[in-house]
Amino acid sequence: MRAWLRRLALLVWALAGTAASAHELSMAEMEMHETARGQFVWQWVASGARPANSELAPVWPTGCTADLNLLRCGDAGLTGTLSIDGVGQRYSAALVKVHWLDGQSRVYTLTQRQPQVRLYGSADDQRGRGEIASAYTLLGVEHILSGYDHLLFVIGLLFLVGFRRQLVWTISAFTLAHSLTLASAALGWLTLRSAPVEACIALSIVLVAYEALRPQATLSRRLPALVAFVFGLVHGLGFAGVLQEIGLPQQHLVVALLSFNVGVELGQLAVVSLAWALVRTLRQRAWAPSLAVPALYAIGSVAAYWSWTRVAAIVMA
Repeated sequence: MRAWLRRLALLVWALAGTAASAHELSMAEMEMHETARGQFVWQWVASGARPANSELAPVWPTGCTADLNLLRCGDAGLTGTLSIDGVGQRYSAALVKVHWLDGQSRVYTLTQRQPQVRLYGSADDQRGRGEIASAYTLLGVEHILSGYDHLLFVIGLLFLVGFRRQLVWTISAFTLAHSLTLASAALGWLTLRSAPVEACIALSIVLVAYEALRPQATLSRRLPALVAFVFGLVHGLGFAGVLQEIGLPQQHLVVALLSFNVGVELGQLAVVSLAWALVRTLRQRAWAPSLAVPALYAIGSVAAYWSWTRVAAIVMA
């Protein structure tokens, strides 16, 4: 039992240490500006703690030559396959924003699953729907699996409801709610500052952990689907913030949005399935039920720490 408690304590410290990046993907961003026909100035404009050029290397289309940050592609223009070596290692994705000479721009997302993209020498986006769907589904899965605050909320719901029929309605309500706000925010219909959203997400985890610790028949225990729906609206805004950073292809906007949401749901279902398998494995152990209380205290403690830091960031801004 002591060994389990030690592991739990280590988990709390590990999660607390990642609070600043609670649900951020490791992404690098490149910008390219066409200054003359077939000639581009490019640079990495955003990355993690280490410079992106030390981890990632663009592989330009055939016929293009690079001299430091100047790319020349001749009369054919930026046409062909662009890839970036190193994607999928330190960085989950690389965003390439191309600003064309005619004033239009496009955002291309490269991942380990989709390490290259086809360019056609102009802003006309001719990527297939399948390519878009594959890339954004993978990004959705990566986001939810690296989003510790979203995962802790779902785990808190599992403690609150248990693996009963009511869990289906609870998870469905959470899914419906965050899908609504994800779509609304990504399409520009709803705009909120990210800092208050992040603080509310952390506070939602504290509340769910607290309610799961209470033995009384509270509103959360009687109507967990309602609680999941209300807080799901807030979590959807958090998903939308990341999706806006990634960027959406304008000609396949609906496909990208739906695919990202499908990826989020697949990752969420994977976590629930893993938790179900773990519970079935441990339910025959006499000491297993005693882990619920320390686990909920650990979840609540981490979420409380996130809440304080995020509220403090709002106050200090």
